[in-house]
Amino acid sequence: MPDRLVARLAAAALRLPPTRPGPVRLTRAIPVRARDGVVLRTDHYAPAARGAPTVLIRTPYGRGGPLRLLGRLLAARGLHAVIQSCRGTDGSGGTFAPLVHERDDGVDTLDWLRRQPWWAGQLGMFGVSYQGFAQWALAADADADLRAMVAVVTASATRDSTYAGESFALDTVLTWAELLHAQTVPWLARQWELKRGQPRLAAALRHLPLVDADRVATGVTIPFFQEWLRHHDPDAVYWRTRVFADRVARVRAPVAMVTGWHDIFLPAQLDDYATLRAAGAQPRLVIGPWTHGSPGLFVAALREGLAWLDEHLAAAQPAGRRPQRHVCAPVRLYVGGPGGGWRNLPDWPPPAVQTAWHLHPGGELAARPPVESAPDEFRYDPADPTPSAGGPLLVAQRAGPVDNRHVEARPDVLTYTSAPLTGPVEVIGPVRAEIHVRAELPHLDVFVRLCDVDRRGRSWNVCDGLVRVTPEHFPTDPDGVRRVPVPLWPTAYRFAAGHRLRVQVAGGAHPRWARNPGTGEPLGTAVTLRAGWRQVLHDPPHPSALLLPIVHSAPAEPPI
Repeated sequence: MPDRLVARLAAAALRLPPTRPGPVRLTRAIPVRARDGVVLRTDHYAPAARGAPTVLIRTPYGRGGPLRLLGRLLAARGLHAVIQSCRGTDGSGGTFAPLVHERDDGVDTLDWLRRQPWWAGQLGMFGVSYQGFAQWALAADADADLRAMVAVVTASATRDSTYAGESFALDTVLTWAELLHAQTVPWLARQWELKRGQPRLAAALRHLPLVDADRVATGVTIPFFQEWLRHHDPDAVYWRTRVFADRVARVRAPVAMVTGWHDIFLPAQLDDYATLRAAGAQPRLVIGPWTHGSPGLFVAALREGLAWLDEHLAAAQPAGRRPQRHVCAPVRLYVGGPGGGWRNLPDWPPPAVQTAWHLHPGGELAARPPVESAPDEFRYDPADPTPSAGGPLLVAQRAGPVDNRHVEARPDVLTYTSAPLTGPVEVIGPVRAEIHVRAELPHLDVFVRLCDVDRRGRSWNVCDGLVRVTPEHFPTDPDGVRRVPVPLWPTAYRFAAGHRLRVQVAGGAHPRWARNPGTGEPLGTAVTLRAGWRQVLHDPPHPSALLLPIVHSAPAEPPI
């Protein structure tokens, strides 16, 4: 089916505003030369209209597939679409090294654009995931030419997402490394591996030492995977040149952000939103019930992104007029749970009452002060690590809400459950926990997850977080107890009447996070695994609690 017809059908299916496209001229694999002589292969979708703005997309995932459709959709809306393969990918020269060259290559590409006869001095950018990192790398240097950005499930800084909670996001990083390598293998071999359920990747996620996991997954050494195992220090020069958070406040172009509650980069993307707001900008923020790769996210990104570019780029439209401005709330988010749905807000986060739901003896969770009680205890064994279930993962098929009862049945997971709610409780905003823990070993992880227990007893994960504890950062009090603050993913969720809130406390969530060996050995080379007991305290001197931003609440039924 011709690309032009596919684009027209896609526009109709997505209910995009109508256009009257003329012919689109596609020029493939244009050689754009970077300052060091590397050739960056670039496709150009040229509209029929003269004086049209340009939308740039820089990607390591190839220029075909969904991007070919997007190029046609952009050109049909009177925009030049320029889609470029990052160095070392899909025909571009050089070696792909994540985040290293994106600023310089982006600047050089913009310089090339400015020398084209069709350049009109107006630039937009669009990007999903890594494509968004490439946007942030360039944005502050694009000056007044940059008129609009669309950043989808992405952020300006990747370091804190790589080392979420100062652990290591093993599933995300190793799965991404395997995905990038898969682009270099024959198509049939890749399909066979997928059909088999990716057994090499599964084996690699279980493998120790981690320094060998990339070879187990792909058969080759992945340089950036090896580097990320070594460069954990947030102050290291290595990361200073690979994050762009200090450049966000300099961006003056309107920015639209689209993300999901179960996206791997959600906390970092909301940090970018906060930075823009503090700088006086008014970004658009959309948060839906999506994971990093869910189809619903792709559809929403196209709708939101194309509307944003229509509004902020003076695109050539029917009758030569700029499209009518669509008045939208600055923030649109989806409230999960029964009776939730889409809400419009003036800002993020909305006003809320921070309410402590304390852990109590007998596995009870309640919004009343703690009482004198003995601690609860469990044993964590990194040789049989507590598994992760759903949540923010790179692979959409395994991500999002799942029934957690199989995990909660394990002896290494503590659960604290409220009485049934007499009315709905709405939680919107950042979520955090404070857990007071005493442990046999000085090196440990504290994992906390909030779940919604429905009337059938199914326990659905809402949000979670993990913190890696070391003696230097979490010293003990005279009783050997550590107070561990645990930031959880932000959320917007409505707990229905009759449902119960549940908090899980565990020693890990593998392979989403790398298991803690309990020895303090380096991340990449650790092979010795030490099991040990942990105690969770919840008496008045040690008030372990989940802290929820509640915008509407009803009390729980009294315990029977």
